[in-house]
Amino acid sequence: MTSPGQLPRFMSRKTPRLPSACTAILFLALTTLATHAAPAQTFTVLKSFGGIDGNLPGTPILDKAGNVYGTTVEGGPGEYGGFGNVYKLSHAGSGWVFNDLYDFTAHGDGAYPEYGGLTFGSDGTLYGTASAEGEYGFGTIFNLRPPATFCRSVKCPWDLTVLYAFGAGHDGQYPNGKVVFDAVGNMYGTTYGGGDYGYGTVFMATRSGGTWTETVLHSFNKTDGATPTAGVVLDSAGNLYGTTNSGANGWGNVFELTPSGSGWIYQIVYTFTNGMDGRSPRGGLVLDGTGDLYGSAQDNGQNLGGTIFELSPSNGGWTFNLLYSLSGNGGPADTLTFDTAGNLYGTNYADGTYEAGSVFELSPSGGGWVYTDLHDFTGGNDGKWPTGSVALDSAGNIFGTTSQGGRSFSGVVFEIAR
Repeated sequence: MTSPGQLPRFMSRKTPRLPSACTAILFLALTTLATHAAPAQTFTVLKSFGGIDGNLPGTPILDKAGNVYGTTVEGGPGEYGGFGNVYKLSHAGSGWVFNDLYDFTAHGDGAYPEYGGLTFGSDGTLYGTASAEGEYGFGTIFNLRPPATFCRSVKCPWDLTVLYAFGAGHDGQYPNGKVVFDAVGNMYGTTYGGGDYGYGTVFMATRSGGTWTETVLHSFNKTDGATPTAGVVLDSAGNLYGTTNSGANGWGNVFELTPSGSGWIYQIVYTFTNGMDGRSPRGGLVLDGTGDLYGSAQDNGQNLGGTIFELSPSNGGWTFNLLYSLSGNGGPADTLTFDTAGNLYGTNYADGTYEAGSVFELSPSGGGWVYTDLHDFTGGNDGKWPTGSVALDSAGNIFGTTSQGGRSFSGVVFEIAR
């Protein structure tokens, strides 16, 4: 059993250019912020996984109708207990109906889709990554769409197409974050391993007709970062930003990739020190409307439970602002989520009253930020150890998952109605 503060890993992992001196990085610690009690709300478990229908769910996403889609890392039918699946939860009156859209087989299609989650493409279908197996054994990029013919069955599996299968070398190994698209349909993501030095990559996949071609934009070499565990975010100018979980001085960093001519320029934006700023940024980044980056570090900080931070462009460099220091045995394990009012939402892996994780809101107030604890997981039927991001619907209701707990200890999908 995994201990609190240590994210579960379910498979083995095989194991540029630095910014110029004019790229000043300032550390600005904020004053202590108040912690507010949760407002009136209702916590509901929408689905409790049982192993055969999935195990270890990750980040959910919502469609325009408010239906929930997600992946489980393990579980589903299979010779060895299943290799993960993709599911949908649909509204049905006052309840929800679960539909298993696809079960990975580890025979060419991939296996173990990681916690990063799915992405809707411009065509309305689902895109994602499986972090192992595939044709060459090192993961796949896939597309999932409804069947071409009408399905009359209660269980209506979708059609999966492998867009790219990662090999054993320079193209990267073990993709485990969600992918993102630019305006012309190019796809971007990261791999946890592989590349020129074995410490992971940032890649681009481009389509020509029905074929996708993968190009490595950067191979991490440990001194400039290593083992990214989240995808990248794209700004309006076409620059990519992301995090590495380790490397540099060992505690992770934030990076930027800028298109330049026929190539890309890699730059470290910030390197974590394992001090007040935290360490191990497992989650990715989110952008606000002014180009500021927001993210989290899972461990350490003033209260030893991780940190929430902001990086702001400043005089050709970046300024690091510490927004909040968390307490507990493990902070956010995935990317934060903005609402339309500028509030941030996330989950703590092993924080909370019962050390089973929590859901929080961080709200701007008077030049600072106010932390609100929305739910503390008990480790029982409500779930335990959330590892994914949360998603918000148009009414502000919050949807998320826990990797464990629930009636069968295989994780849950939950809603916090506000």
